[in-house]
Amino acid sequence: MEISLSDILSIATLLLGGGGIGAFFTWRYVRREAAAKAKEKEAEAKSAEVDMAQKVQDTYQQMLEDKQKEVEDNHRLIAELREDRDHYKLGYKEMRDALDKLGKEFREFRNQTEEERANMKRDIARNGRQVEALRPFLCADMKCKKRVRVAISDVVEAESKEGGEQ
Repeated sequence: MEISLSDILSIATLLLGGGGIGAFFTWRYVRREAAAKAKEKEAEAKSAEVDMAQKVQDTYQQMLEDKQKEVEDNHRLIAELREDRDHYKLGYKEMRDALDKLGKEFREFRNQTEEERANMKRDIARNGRQVEALRPFLCADMKCKKRVRVAISDVVEAESKEGGEQ
């Protein structure tokens, strides 16, 4: 069997023109393109996965920051409430002390007033006894030499019971 140049050219033309080698090169090109697309999709999927993981991490980070701010606000509010409570406790204590002081002063004033009232009653009774002791020397007429008992009314009019002599 002898192979001639024309036979080789015919086989080469058949393979190249008929799609044998072209199909082989096309198949390799399509396979490489498919592998590149698969790698690209895989890279996109990984990128999307990384982006999703980053978004989840950012979300959790934001939640942690918000929670930390809330905790700090709660601590600040608790401190303010404690300050307010201490302030009101101090005010309550001052008011209670002032009320106790006023109560004590009122009791002392009442006792002092009762003592003064009792002294005034004694003085009035003593003055009444002194007036009764001086009664024999009273007379309606001031020129009268013989003094007689007189009744002294509320209007301070002097009346002679026996009538005064001049």
